Amino acid sequence: MESMAEDDIYTKDGTVDYRKNPANKKETGTWKACPYILVNECSERLAYYGMSSNLFLYFTKKLNQHSTTASKNLSNWSGTCYITPLIGAFLADAYLGRYWTIACFSIIYVIGMTLLTLSASVPGIKPRCYGKDYCNPTEAQSAVCFTALYLVALGTGGIKPCVSSYGADQFDDADEVEKKHKGSFFNWFYFSINIGALIAASVLVWIQNNVGWGWGFGIPAVAMAVAVSIFFSGTRLYRNQKPGGSPLTRLCQVVVASLRKYRVGVPADNSLLYETAEAESAIVGSRKLDHTNDFRQVPEPK
Repeated sequence: MESMAEDDIYTKDGTVDYRKNPANKKETGTWKACPYILVNECSERLAYYGMSSNLFLYFTKKLNQHSTTASKNLSNWSGTCYITPLIGAFLADAYLGRYWTIACFSIIYVIGMTLLTLSASVPGIKPRCYGKDYCNPTEAQSAVCFTALYLVALGTGGIKPCVSSYGADQFDDADEVEKKHKGSFFNWFYFSINIGALIAASVLVWIQNNVGWGWGFGIPAVAMAVAVSIFFSGTRLYRNQKPGGSPLTRLCQVVVASLRKYRVGVPADNSLLYETAEAESAIVGSRKLDHTNDFRQVPEPK
């Protein structure tokens, strides 16, 4: 009875705490850990939409770019923001885990936001303007701005694919109560995204147009720095999935095994279908998939 009670203390999905010990249900995860994750996501969306919503105007007014060039540069940057999540997702699943991927790329994000703020406010780095609408930036000043923007693109690539999954990791699917709460987390997750986007597209855009670009970029930079600090402060509360190695290697193994064994008959004993006899999967941080006949081809009756 005591051993069963001890087993109920720990999660059944393979998650571990910050010390890499089995995650204690009472001390980690659930709604104790989620606010730190939601604040980070809200601030990241605030920073991202605070730039992208008005970046075309910054290119044309402050960097003195033709509208065609500004549109091309904005498209290139936006496209990069949606490609880099492939890098972040791969690193998180294969090597770093979600916690360290979010942490490392959030720091890169803050560095990029800080550099962008400096490029819009510090004399010598910011473009020299004559009047309100005519500016003449040097190549170095433009280079600093784009370096900052692509650091932000790299930073968002590590955060975007990991935050929602990391929030889901805080709830154990083997526990019916926690499994129900996971749906509520995603409601709050998308609510935080929309709050960040709403403030960015209204308040920050107004500040950029009427107060100054330094303030318009600086406020989300400070918000992002505070959010990263808050994220780190919740380290002891998080549940972490162990990285399982390169998924590309496993994908190749599946293809090779399928080609080699396509004529092998399915055993009557379902337990023989698994790669190991133990309860855990051979892939670190993963669980065995339940056997199903949903994709099995059943011969039609004659």
